[in-house]
Amino acid sequence: MQHPDRRRFLKTGTLFSASVLASSVMGRTPTGTKPSPETNYPEVDTKKQTRTLGSGKHQIEVAYGMGLGCMGMSWNRSFVPDKKEMIALIRKAYEMGVDFFDTAEAYGPFKNEELVGEAIAPFRKKITLCSKFGFDIQDNKLTGGFNSNPKHIRMVVEQSLSRLKTDVIDLLYQHRVDPNVPMEDVAGTVKDLIQEGKVRNFGLSEAGVEAIRKAHAVQQVTAIQTEFSLMTREPAQEILPVCAELGIGFVPYSPLSRAYLTGYINERTKFMVGNDNRTSLPRYTPEAIIANWSIIDVLTEFGNQRGWTPAQVALAWLMAQKTWVVPIPGTTKLAHLQENLWSADITFTPDELNRLTTTIGEIKIVGARYPAPVKK
Repeated sequence: MQHPDRRRFLKTGTLFSASVLASSVMGRTPTGTKPSPETNYPEVDTKKQTRTLGSGKHQIEVAYGMGLGCMGMSWNRSFVPDKKEMIALIRKAYEMGVDFFDTAEAYGPFKNEELVGEAIAPFRKKITLCSKFGFDIQDNKLTGGFNSNPKHIRMVVEQSLSRLKTDVIDLLYQHRVDPNVPMEDVAGTVKDLIQEGKVRNFGLSEAGVEAIRKAHAVQQVTAIQTEFSLMTREPAQEILPVCAELGIGFVPYSPLSRAYLTGYINERTKFMVGNDNRTSLPRYTPEAIIANWSIIDVLTEFGNQRGWTPAQVALAWLMAQKTWVVPIPGTTKLAHLQENLWSADITFTPDELNRLTTTIGEIKIVGARYPAPVKK
């Protein structure tokens, strides 16, 4: 299945990749990535393939049905890439049709919002910008606690707007449910911010069914962002049904299980302590990586027969679950960005989807995704 805009992209992709490679060798940003006035930035035709998050006046259309998670471009993935190259990558993602970008104050903290704000400046009004509040941050460090006090939410939003170089956040998530603040107060604060024009839409991350219902009763929720992948399938049991009932979209983060489902990491991969949360997650110990490798074998065999990579199979499976599921895979590499976007073209026959789901479902995943439960 090929769309006209995708065919044009295929024709120009090789030349573009070469220009990026050359600029990396020379140690500078590719020509043409210097910010230009928004009115002069090229328009991108992305209307042929979209997905919708939410409903009514709080719905968001997402090109390709896929966004870009930006966290790893500056934080929590062991190495920190060159900032200029990541700005160039974000801008090229937009030129390729991506119009949904995800960040948070906690990523860095603060550094990722600064990166994203600079990168999207030339086309800010043409994309959906997502950020988050909810963690307690002291002296530029995460304390491990939560803070969704209404006064704090307002402070975070003002600071995020400044870092993101914008006057409104299109989709603002509560990053984690704060057990010390009633959800009604959180949703009410965001509702006020929406009425004031500083926020457009409300979302929740890693929230349970009860919290979702309470929030939605006060302020319509556009999207739930929760880890969901072939290795983390629990949201399909409770969260997706309540989203379907209430008309809420679903945004899977870590849709490739923090690169595990790509097959690029193995038991010998070294994660940097202090800048990679995989060092603390039971699922990424060498023993668990080895024990779970059968899932990579299944994806590889399934993909090899069809010309797809394991990552593409994993992303396409997610998008096949519901038409309002919009994954946000992150990457620091152009080749992987292209690979991820092409997965939006993949369709399964009912038999293929059933066989893949059944086969993966029979694999017992070793290692919890977090050391302790995080849903409330």
